[in-house]
Amino acid sequence: MRGYILAAAMFAAFVSPAPVLADEGPASLRVTDNGRYLETAEKPFFWLGDTAWLLLSRLGREETEHYLTVREQQGFNVVQVMVLHTPQMATKSGVPALQNGDPGKPHVTKGNDPAKPGEYDFWDHLDWVVQRAAARDMRVAMVPAWGALADEGVLDFENAGDYGRFLAERYGDKANVIWLNGGDTRGERNTRVWERLGMTIKAIAPGQLMTFHPIGRTASSWQYHEAPWLDFNMFQSGHRSYAQEGPHARAEDNWRYAAEDWARTPVKPTIDGEPSYENIPHGLHEENQPRWQARDARRYGWWSVMAGAFGHTYGENNVMQMFVAGAPTANFEADTRWDMALQAPGARQMRFLRQLIEAYPMAQRVPDQSLIADNGVRYDRVLASRGEGYAFAYSYTGRPFKMRMGSTAGSAVRARWYSPRDGSWQAIGTIQNDGVHWFDPPGETQEGNDWVLVIDNASKDMGSAGQ
Repeated sequence: MRGYILAAAMFAAFVSPAPVLADEGPASLRVTDNGRYLETAEKPFFWLGDTAWLLLSRLGREETEHYLTVREQQGFNVVQVMVLHTPQMATKSGVPALQNGDPGKPHVTKGNDPAKPGEYDFWDHLDWVVQRAAARDMRVAMVPAWGALADEGVLDFENAGDYGRFLAERYGDKANVIWLNGGDTRGERNTRVWERLGMTIKAIAPGQLMTFHPIGRTASSWQYHEAPWLDFNMFQSGHRSYAQEGPHARAEDNWRYAAEDWARTPVKPTIDGEPSYENIPHGLHEENQPRWQARDARRYGWWSVMAGAFGHTYGENNVMQMFVAGAPTANFEADTRWDMALQAPGARQMRFLRQLIEAYPMAQRVPDQSLIADNGVRYDRVLASRGEGYAFAYSYTGRPFKMRMGSTAGSAVRARWYSPRDGSWQAIGTIQNDGVHWFDPPGETQEGNDWVLVIDNASKDMGSAGQ
């Protein structure tokens, strides 16, 4: 910790005073007093994110408007994008982001050329994307530089300071900007680079939240939990299956990362920022593998949130790379044009997670596995959490399970089933609020027959999700 304090003092000398955040667009975010969740000054904030990594380089403005419109309608309120994917990052029309591929020298022009419509400056385009997201009350979570740039020495200790200053001075007054330092990279590599980039941005824009986007099956907390620039933790659970990892697999059990972060001190919020993407092959690079389905996307979201995550990020293979047939840049066996893939079933079902969490007092919700009296492993595991006057239990397979009652006040409580697939409700009835009660979800026990048991005090004004 002492090293981080010294680093904070050192980098503060290189940056200018913090600007005041502009009073426009979405309200700025902050960590709740209990250190577990995010909020604005008015209300708690549930992060429902989408990975649109290559949006800045693959889509023009009309296409970007379409993307934002659809995702807004589907309930997403955060979009995760790469600013620099490679040193050659450019707009769709080919205008480069950097001079000679140097992150310390952004390619900035004096404005758009009226004689060349569509050939706008890369940074003007990013300004526009941030503004258009703000108009929809959406946040833009930006990865300043993908991890490969540091691995290859393109982003180094020297230019990380210049690049961080440029970004913070340009976007530090945007209340809807969130920073994802790193970028699919190992936290223990190039730490001086990531620390300098993080400290530089944070010192100029302290009102904006920041985390670290780690490589698969790792978490930001493993390396940077106590870093002064890290406001919340992020883990990447995807994209390997139990079968691909063997007997000690943990990737599909993404709830484990949330549980571990929940137990750390100092207390910080946590989220799965990259689970297995819908329609991407198991393991990404292994041929002839099955693809992750909507049911898997739902499971990752519900498991991590029940385990204490403050929200969840969804991803779809074709959308995250903005795939178009015939494109030479296609990866991971992409097979559906991005604008068609926006309507993937999992994308349309993510809103039901947000709706249920927001329908109840969420700022004091805590994970509580002691509620489940007969838990299983892997797909048979039931994840539970509770808040003031309510309790949730999520079963991915719809298997019957036993729950310990009495976590909410009252001699009797209302019990209902909530469907993560369509947001519908099925009443169970009023039950005694003591002892152990056996619950049998509707339908047959099988993968994807997922249900959430919702127990609450029926006399309270809560639990109106989808109604």
